[in-house]
Amino acid sequence: MNHWPCDPAALLWARLPAQLSYAREQAPAYSALLSGLALDAIHSRAALARLPLTRKSALIAAQAAKPPFGGYAAGKALRVFASPGPIYEPMDANSYRMDEALVAAGFGADDIVHNGFSYHLSPGGFIFDSALQALGCTVFPGGPGNLDITLAALASLNVNAYVGTPSFLQLILDKADETATPLQLAKALVSGEALSDSLRARCHARGLVIRQCYASAELGLIAYETEAGPGMRVAGGIIAEVCNAHGEPLPDGETGELVITSFSPVYPLIRFATGDLSAFEPGSQQQRIRGWLGRADDTAKVRGLFVHPEQIQALLAQHGEISRARLVLTREQDKDVMTLYINAAAHSDTQAIAATLKALTRLSGRVLLSDALPDDGRLIEERR
Repeated sequence: MNHWPCDPAALLWARLPAQLSYAREQAPAYSALLSGLALDAIHSRAALARLPLTRKSALIAAQAAKPPFGGYAAGKALRVFASPGPIYEPMDANSYRMDEALVAAGFGADDIVHNGFSYHLSPGGFIFDSALQALGCTVFPGGPGNLDITLAALASLNVNAYVGTPSFLQLILDKADETATPLQLAKALVSGEALSDSLRARCHARGLVIRQCYASAELGLIAYETEAGPGMRVAGGIIAEVCNAHGEPLPDGETGELVITSFSPVYPLIRFATGDLSAFEPGSQQQRIRGWLGRADDTAKVRGLFVHPEQIQALLAQHGEISRARLVLTREQDKDVMTLYINAAAHSDTQAIAATLKALTRLSGRVLLSDALPDDGRLIEERR
């Protein structure tokens, strides 16, 4: 597995023209987007910024029109994942680069690790599993859920490390305290959700060192916390930009959309607009971002999965009795909560609507009637 921390920025910029040429030659979508450009001259931030953005919404539309990958894939995939949207992600063994974050969090060959990410459909479980195995860790692939079985296994196997969402780690700790189950957890690397100050403090009080990283299904590792320095260090093997709504790079310290250029041979995404807001830490010796600062669009991440406005539109198409709807996202007891407010007749089957919501998003949520929804076209509202 590749280790990128010592890969200087100059080497990435030197490699960029070849990667752009590869994307243009091998990925039909980029054959069109990069047609006629002198790619050998694109080896600086100013030159890269002249290329168009690739947005996730464009991937969804392209995949629907030209399945399975909309022309954005190149090379042979080792695995293919299906994330809500729907969107399909082809990956090879080195696409994720998660070992860099695990090493920074203190993971090594002596650790027995509970992998709390799902191994089916979306790539979370394999993103971490492949890196953990490369480091020589012993992996308990527990996944999310099955709390009683998971807790018993953690105690019996003397599991000392955890990767997964912060919310599932909190459930484990709650259940362990409730049942007086002794745990050996000493380190954790969490992702998929924001790590709350309260959970960080709780882990610190238990002697559990917890850090967070930021990754995506399309790009693998993007940034991660380290022992020293503010915010998160940008991962090696990618080029990161923070841009305004027009795709123009912003100065350090200014908040904008995080844009990533990938060097993957299977999924060579160029200037991929993540939809996440962040900012570069000014004056840092290494490139660091301030972490996740919100969303630039109406797409939201809930319990580690993205929820798109298109999914709410699909729900409305299936339930003609709903005249208006809005999915409201809140935090309750440090957990993400989805509530779908609908304008519909009082006798509407809210249980059936909730079942459709879960089928489309793979997330459970409550459905409540409301006659006060604003007519502004918004389908998802962020209140966390």
